Amino acid sequence: MKAFSVTILNTQIKSLLETTFMQVVVSGEISNLVNHSSGHIYFSLKDENSTISCVMFKGNTKYLKFELENGQKVNITANITVFVPRGNYQLLCTKIEPDGVGSLALAFEQLKVKLEAKGYFDKSIKKPLPNFPKKIAIVTSPTGAAIEDIKKVASARWSLCELILIPTLVQGVGSVEDISRNIVFADSLNCDIIVVGRGGGSIEDLWSYNSEMVADAIFNAKTPIISSVGHEIDYLISDFVADIRAATPSNAMEIALPSREEYLLYIDSLRDSFSLNLKNIFSKKEEELRNLKLHFEQNSISSKLFFVESQIKLLKEQFFQSLNQKFQIASNILENLKSNYSLNNPATRQKDGFVELSRDKKIINLSLLKIDDIVELQSIDTIAECKIISLSKQKVK
Repeated sequence: MKAFSVTILNTQIKSLLETTFMQVVVSGEISNLVNHSSGHIYFSLKDENSTISCVMFKGNTKYLKFELENGQKVNITANITVFVPRGNYQLLCTKIEPDGVGSLALAFEQLKVKLEAKGYFDKSIKKPLPNFPKKIAIVTSPTGAAIEDIKKVASARWSLCELILIPTLVQGVGSVEDISRNIVFADSLNCDIIVVGRGGGSIEDLWSYNSEMVADAIFNAKTPIISSVGHEIDYLISDFVADIRAATPSNAMEIALPSREEYLLYIDSLRDSFSLNLKNIFSKKEEELRNLKLHFEQNSISSKLFFVESQIKLLKEQFFQSLNQKFQIASNILENLKSNYSLNNPATRQKDGFVELSRDKKIINLSLLKIDDIVELQSIDTIAECKIISLSKQKVK
């Protein structure tokens, strides 16, 4: 048998392997990962019993949607190649997908964790929106439904605000760079708010808003930013980094702009409240004026003079009333004296057979006399001194 040279043998093995295993899908765990400065990625793929070397050249890494990590389980689409000078074979990777999780979902979670660790989602640095914005920059496509919805809502809610459309590529090749560049440009326009967003679509259509470049542009902007990408169920990295997340572009304008109708109602309520308060104030002042007027009247000179006059009048009435009472009492006494005098006047009391009986100058009842008492019998013109010689009692019928 003719002997082969090492080079010929390795060359034939290379030809055999590369034609036999033109494309294989291999599952395993990443280890010994090296991201080379050239852009190539070198690593090993292993399972419980074996290891195989792998390489992904720079031309294919641009299609990699997530970052490779040691210990990560992946499915690799590759062909087998042999490095003839050393006789080593390895997998030349054209596609790498995470095992069990979609590459986009994994990329989203990886970037989310990375940016959260950098403080991009910190609520304490979120910028507040102005209550009455005068100028809003819209970073979106000029031809999509989103800009029409934005204009319609803005016109209905608050037509005093100026909208500045910055035409932007929102998906496909170059969209990440265009979105980032236009956010920076909008931030230089001295606007009150920047709205970044687009209408709905597939996750691939919305993927530009899940890039780190767009996240950096939003985070570094000095102007408050509202992220409004897709529909209400869609959550993008831009939503977490922005100051406010809106469910849709229409919702972004509802958040950014005040409602004209609400403020008209508010003005009406203020007017009613003002009228009521003014009415209450006037009513209170009128009551205070009435009280002051009453107090003034009560403490005025005329009021005091009237009080003194009324007191004098009262005293005068009391004096005359008291004087009349005294006169009445005196008159009653005189009448009584007069009546008594009339009753006791001997001239009026003189009758035949009637005299006044007294003892020791005092009128006495006949029943109180005793035998031998000396008494006086007196009429109008005659006084007789007598001695009691006998007394007898008569039966009263």
